[in-house]
Amino acid sequence: MLKYVIRRLLTLIPVLFIVSVVIFLLIHLVPGDPAAVMLGDQATPEQIAALRETLGLNEPLVLQYVHWVRDIFHGDLGTSLFMSGTMWEIIRSHMIPTVQQTLVAIAFATIVGVPLGMLAAVKRSRAADQVISAFSIIGVSMPSFLMGLGLVLLFSVKLGWLPSSGYKEIGAYGWGTHIRYLLLPGIALGFIEMGLIIRMTRSSMLEILGADYMRMAKAKGVSRFRMFARHAMKNALVGIVTVVGLAFISCLGGAAVTETIFNIPGIGKLTLNAVMRRDYEVVQAVVLVVSLLNVLCTLVLDLLYGLIDPRVRME
Repeated sequence: MLKYVIRRLLTLIPVLFIVSVVIFLLIHLVPGDPAAVMLGDQATPEQIAALRETLGLNEPLVLQYVHWVRDIFHGDLGTSLFMSGTMWEIIRSHMIPTVQQTLVAIAFATIVGVPLGMLAAVKRSRAADQVISAFSIIGVSMPSFLMGLGLVLLFSVKLGWLPSSGYKEIGAYGWGTHIRYLLLPGIALGFIEMGLIIRMTRSSMLEILGADYMRMAKAKGVSRFRMFARHAMKNALVGIVTVVGLAFISCLGGAAVTETIFNIPGIGKLTLNAVMRRDYEVVQAVVLVVSLLNVLCTLVLDLLYGLIDPRVRME
């Protein structure tokens, strides 16, 4: 296990190198002068030239990349031109709301999606299966922004049960208020993933229920509950864990839409604002950190496979 973890961690190096190159090129090859955008229309050519010199934009592109990577190895992700504090502090303060929203979304998608997927598999080709399958298709097809607006209209405007936007910290307002403000964005973000989890759970369960050993267990008189809980569910966990893990990665990287709709100060909204203001350092740092988190999440998924299914060898 330890050798496998070390080997997987070493594979992060070329992956992060490629990611860093792509990030840097995409940011710096965007048309327009970032110094002119930062200073505004009233800036003089002398002021623009001075800012370009300060930012190192007059240096060759390769040299700019080398300096950026060197600073990263020294723990320096850069300095924002529009926000105070270190880059680590900026990312941490905005990452916390995003992770909390993502956890609510995954909890909703899993709690609703897994039981419905199991029920659809057990009731295959019956009315319940058809209704649940149709519901999963709606979930996969419904855009997050449209679901978010619909939830606000229903639960905030019509019923008045939940707040329409905003974010409340746990320390200042408590868990109850904190969760109330995250429910609607969490459901909107996790609705698509719920549909995917339903479909994957149903597919995995149908494959297991149709296996030869399940027919043998049924012929031996094993109870339906034991067959389902001890054999089918356990063997279907690999597929379910896979789709849940990928859903977490998807929600973590795609929270910008719901954060904008519900006015949550998360990492997605930070990135959008940084792109609009041409705050290169923030965009580069955020994308690099999120990419690292995604790769680490895939590593955790691989480790979970070995714990769930002993047939998966990790040497």
